[in-house]
Amino acid sequence: MKGILIVLMSLLAASVQAGDDKNIVSSVLRSAMVYRSGAELTHSAKVSLNQGNNELVIDNISNRIDINSLQIGSNGNVTILSVEFSTDFLRPEVKTPVVKRLEDSLDVIKDEITKVQVVLKTDQELLELLKANKEIRGDQTGVSVTELTKMMDYYKNKTLELQNEISRYKERESKLFIISGKLTKQIKEEEQKNNKTIGKLLLQLYSPLAGQYDFNISYVTPAAGWNPSYDLRVENINKPVSLAYKARLVQSTGIDWKQVKLALSTSVPSQHSNAPDVKAWFLAYVDPVGYVAPYYSNRIAGVAAPSANLEEVVVRGYSNSDVAESEKQAAEPVYVVNGTIISKAEFRKISKSAIKNMEVLKDAQATAIYGSRANGGAVVVTLKEMGDYVAVKDNQLNVVFDIDLPYDVPSNGKEQNVNLKDYKIPAQYKYYSAPRLDKDAYLLGEIVDWEALNLLPGEANIIFEGTYIGKTSVDAGSVLDTLNLTLGRDKRVVVNRERLADFSSVKFLGANKKQTLTYEITVRNNKKEAIQMELRDQYPVSTNKDIEVELLQHDGAAVNTETGILTWKAQLAPGEIKKYRVSYSVKYPKDRAINL
Repeated sequence: MKGILIVLMSLLAASVQAGDDKNIVSSVLRSAMVYRSGAELTHSAKVSLNQGNNELVIDNISNRIDINSLQIGSNGNVTILSVEFSTDFLRPEVKTPVVKRLEDSLDVIKDEITKVQVVLKTDQELLELLKANKEIRGDQTGVSVTELTKMMDYYKNKTLELQNEISRYKERESKLFIISGKLTKQIKEEEQKNNKTIGKLLLQLYSPLAGQYDFNISYVTPAAGWNPSYDLRVENINKPVSLAYKARLVQSTGIDWKQVKLALSTSVPSQHSNAPDVKAWFLAYVDPVGYVAPYYSNRIAGVAAPSANLEEVVVRGYSNSDVAESEKQAAEPVYVVNGTIISKAEFRKISKSAIKNMEVLKDAQATAIYGSRANGGAVVVTLKEMGDYVAVKDNQLNVVFDIDLPYDVPSNGKEQNVNLKDYKIPAQYKYYSAPRLDKDAYLLGEIVDWEALNLLPGEANIIFEGTYIGKTSVDAGSVLDTLNLTLGRDKRVVVNRERLADFSSVKFLGANKKQTLTYEITVRNNKKEAIQMELRDQYPVSTNKDIEVELLQHDGAAVNTETGILTWKAQLAPGEIKKYRVSYSVKYPKDRAINL
């Protein structure tokens, strides 16, 4: 039955692949423009067409596409009569080299487990046999002491030998089962890719001439996207903020992106393109309807190294006709890459596109820096960092991060990180605390002219003085001129708010009750450098004419009478302590209770 099923499946696959003698070609993914939700993929394919009508199947297309976005072009006068998209569910499953290696290792472990289990079974049977025959039987009713001693020694030694061996093999079996379980989990992890099916296009074409043609196919797929994330690093409050702009990219398009030209756009192509029209708003009774907002899981990718080699750099600035025979025998220059001297062979492997700056030093200048080994001159090279490969294009409606590196992004639906840009941002640091709500002091970084950074709202990791502090959020949707970044709590700035019982009281005035409350806020700077501090407290604000509030003391705070917020700004030297008092009274009817 199994053999018949295999034969039927083979015949079905062969008939589908034959496709009535259709011309089948595989496309190659060239570039990917990844949007916040969705991606535009561009493929190329070389096709041989006959004169007249042709049927063409182009496969290796994503298994999820927006058919309305599909665009197909060619370099000849080929007319596309019709296009049909379908999913290939009979795609042969091709295991990756990683999965093959893991499965081979798992087979070896399983064979070893089988061998161990055979030995264990044999030892258990021998032990049971020994126990079953421990009674001494024979024609004689009595056994001599010598024979009994020999039998007891044999039984004891053999039992210990078998039990020790069983213990060792059980321990080995346990370890092998652990390894087997890990390999099985790793294989499942590798097989979680969405590459069981691929998409294909069936084209009806008319070609006036026979020949080979280049086709370009582009479309939008919803099975990809990215979200911004950031790393905020602060060495100390006297240095700028180091902001690493990153993207968390994910794709499950059914095809692995290999050596792809990658670009990230801040736009969303699926958004409605019509501007809203304001119409009359009529009130009516409605039934509440629950709404669940769509969730977009966006995540990213590994960089594949360029393969182009760097040609040799000639240090001496002379033409071949001017070079004497003695100069041809001159010493080779030294090659210095990012401060490290490397060999000529290693230098020639460096891709031209990876070089940020190259300087050629002549004999005397080179030897002054690198000594006598640089008698032939020096080639000093600075390589590009990740940010040097990313060009930021600020378009009319979006921002595009164009990455000048070939990328490999597997179709596994897992989030991967790509570094886009690194910025050194001047910041004005200050500490902030609102001790009525939270007694911790927070370090804030105020950044001006932040619009030029093209930031998006996202999550940020905080690394302060080399230590990971936690996470914060970047409010890139702010309309303020200054962007405030929360850079974590600092326990070395101590803030305390205490109610002073001696300066608080309750009095009864006729039908009213007057309550006076006094608080003292203490700030201590335990850091080695001076800090700027902003403190906020508040007193209640009345919206009822029967409740009268009077601010009695605020120790120089800026007072917002509409909100009741008090703000102090002060500079604290190392080890300095400052105290501020807040006192206010509230008069209200004594037969009522209020939320003091």
